[in-house]
Amino acid sequence: MAYPALIHAQERLQARSMVMTTRGIVATAQTLASQAGAQILARGGSAVDAAIAANAVLSLTEPMMNGPGGDLFALIWEAKTGKLYGINASGWAPKKLTVEYLNKEGFSSMPSSGIHTVTVPGCVDGWERLHKRFGKLPWKDLFKPAIYYAENGFPVTELIQWDWDNASYKVSGDDNARRALLPNGGAPKVGEIFKNPELAHCFRLIAELGAAAFYNGPIGEALLKTSQRLGGTMSIEDLREYKSEWVEPISTQYRDWKVYQLPPNGQGIGTLEMLNIMENFPIAQYSQTDADAFHVKIEAQKLATQDLKRYIGDPKFTKMPVEGMLSKEYAKKRASLIDPKKANCDVTAGEPPAGHGNTTYLSTVDKDGNIASWIQSISDIFGSGIAVDGMGFILHDRGGGFSLNPQDANVLAPRKRPFHTIIPGYMERGSQHVGFGIMRGMNQAQAQAQFVSNVTDHGMNIQMALEAPRFTKAALGGCDLRIENRVPESVREELTKRGHRLSVVGDYSGWMGGGQAVMHDAKSKVNYGASSPRKDGAAIPEPDPYFR
Repeated sequence: MAYPALIHAQERLQARSMVMTTRGIVATAQTLASQAGAQILARGGSAVDAAIAANAVLSLTEPMMNGPGGDLFALIWEAKTGKLYGINASGWAPKKLTVEYLNKEGFSSMPSSGIHTVTVPGCVDGWERLHKRFGKLPWKDLFKPAIYYAENGFPVTELIQWDWDNASYKVSGDDNARRALLPNGGAPKVGEIFKNPELAHCFRLIAELGAAAFYNGPIGEALLKTSQRLGGTMSIEDLREYKSEWVEPISTQYRDWKVYQLPPNGQGIGTLEMLNIMENFPIAQYSQTDADAFHVKIEAQKLATQDLKRYIGDPKFTKMPVEGMLSKEYAKKRASLIDPKKANCDVTAGEPPAGHGNTTYLSTVDKDGNIASWIQSISDIFGSGIAVDGMGFILHDRGGGFSLNPQDANVLAPRKRPFHTIIPGYMERGSQHVGFGIMRGMNQAQAQAQFVSNVTDHGMNIQMALEAPRFTKAALGGCDLRIENRVPESVREELTKRGHRLSVVGDYSGWMGGGQAVMHDAKSKVNYGASSPRKDGAAIPEPDPYFR
């Protein structure tokens, strides 16, 4: 494997080099989690084993973003068969949580936090199903690093501390959360040693009893007790009857790369539609920081996002035009709406043909080339704001993504899964196989499309593609967007002339979402890792066996 020498190393635009090794790599948003995953690989663990271990450590070190109280999605590439597997471990709404019930409780729209936003957490069931299929090490061993750090403590890192402190108000009103997560009444300081013995207890139960501890055991009992005390509707049947699902990934061909996402109820289809629209423009002829390149990507994002919001929900409840949204002909029609010199501030959803039928991201690759593209979340920062009695973790607020409008594809219904923003990505070309993902809500689909374009159109390696300056648009409609300060001022001025309303943010802004990526080159047998400087983490290689 050799990347084209586009830039002299001494004058490169990226801040970090890729990690390269013939062994495995774990890339996460926190270095201790990456190291834990690398240690699992060194003990003969698979990419999935490493991902579970790293995810468990992140539940402690990044508690406002992820944990056993949230959901999980993953794409797993199996090197020996060349097959890509997908799992949807997102939970459903309680059977008694209905539009009518919330209306009677005085809600005219879905609450954004609190017990009525809590759907069944799917994460732990997803861990277990993935381990049963792809794991090599004993299940109980995967939780040793998380239990160790929960008991002995770890020094809190910079960007995580900022999120912790900035959003601490959200958990300050919950006695469980305040006790577990706000030592001395507030967020721990940078470098302060933080422990969570309650979470250590929770992980011991999971290590000993498996997912049953969560869905039909002591953790589930504590969850239900917490819910009932706060007036929630979740029942033991809602937990016991839940199962995560193996799903068939969806894909599109973008230039010479094939790009994969998970099917709805997630927004991955938005990444693919955005790429299909972008494919109608000669982006490779522009530099990455060219106003024309940014303009096309921004306008494609608006078109794809409108379709997402109109059509995507739980496929078991809503008939969705997935094939139509992935159609190249439909993308041409959407692309024809883009004025190359003027921003469209009033974009609407299209009519695709019917066809037939806050968050943490990590990626791992093992020495055999197996890849886990893995995203896990409690939704908003600190989720519902509610911690489970005695267990030290926060419940997600993913149900807040439902609508109470009966006409919406994403309307609340019993045992229905809400629209999800969290999406793992995967792309391949020839011998090159890449697992990638970028965090932060509705930023994810558009950020992933920009990453793919950076690799495909602009010839960047995976580290450069993660670091490159980006835009993000959170609101539906209008011409407002955020853009990083590293985009040249002349380009920003040109975008403003075209009607874009820019909010200029920092050089490596958290608004753009941190990301991770790994790549396996099946020809050279070399693995590559990358980690975004917008997070505290790193891509850490499995140690070579030089002491054996």
